[in-house]
Amino acid sequence: MLDISPEKVAHVIVRARELDGKVAAWDGDGDEADSDSILESRRDDPTEAELRGFIDDMNVDEQVALVALMWIGRGTYEPDDIQEALETARSERVNKTEDYLLGVPLLADYLEDGLDRMGISVESAEAGIL
Repeated sequence: MLDISPEKVAHVIVRARELDGKVAAWDGDGDEADSDSILESRRDDPTEAELRGFIDDMNVDEQVALVALMWIGRGTYEPDDIQEALETARSERVNKTEDYLLGVPLLADYLEDGLDRMGISVESAEAGIL
């Protein structure tokens, strides 16, 4: 099965949704960033930094499972093919997992769908996070 807790996946989902909800920075050149601009996407975004650090702090097995779960949610693999997805994620691991995952559009949706397709309750996993 998966070597990652549903709660860790839920944490990634919640943070990825926060990033998805951000808009382009509206400050002009030379403007100082306002402290109330948490909805703006910035290079030094604390939400992105926290998510990157969270994924980076996972062990290799957890990172591999997270990628495989995203692939299952995206439809690249079926739930019955979990072993193949895990093996592929492990063998194709050439870039930092956080860079790869944060470059995937709809990451939160794919992870939710992956949990659901694996028969894991998304609501239960997110209950302790929200």
